[in-house]
Amino acid sequence: MSEAITHSSSMKIRRITATGLFAALIYVFTAYLHIPTGAGYTHAGDGLIYLAACILPTSYAMAAGAIGGALADGLTGFPVWIPATVIIKAVTALFFSNKTEKILSLRNILAIIPSGILCIAGYSFYEGTVMAGGFSVAALTAAFTQTPSYLVQIGTSTVLFVAVSLLLDRIEFKKKFKL
Repeated sequence: MSEAITHSSSMKIRRITATGLFAALIYVFTAYLHIPTGAGYTHAGDGLIYLAACILPTSYAMAAGAIGGALADGLTGFPVWIPATVIIKAVTALFFSNKTEKILSLRNILAIIPSGILCIAGYSFYEGTVMAGGFSVAALTAAFTQTPSYLVQIGTSTVLFVAVSLLLDRIEFKKKFKL
């Protein structure tokens, strides 16, 4: 009984530690490796959210995405985006699966599509309603003009995700570091 409790506690500590590391990486790749755009910035941090969601249990991946993204918004001068980021980045993790043997699976590659739609629609609706002070067709239309920037962000994040996933799968990361 004691051994099972010790293993459970050890696993929980490993997961919390990995969550913190992913949140820090998401923050760095979002806050420091970005390109300014009209409404904020385009970054590759989402690629690390995809990766976290393929490695960590869902609730931990959701926390890593929400924390890392919110820290980036808050500490780079865009705190107005924090409410949207917390929800969008947490939900992003739900599209991916950590249940596969490898990180880079067809399911996880296809998960980028609904994740991208969520990013574009979520931030555009937030900007066009909450930040505009209420519903306005003109504000929503203007917000959706940021779509090309979001597509660059999704593309950059996808490249990062695929490259890192290939490397981690090659060293059998999931088998060696069971989280």
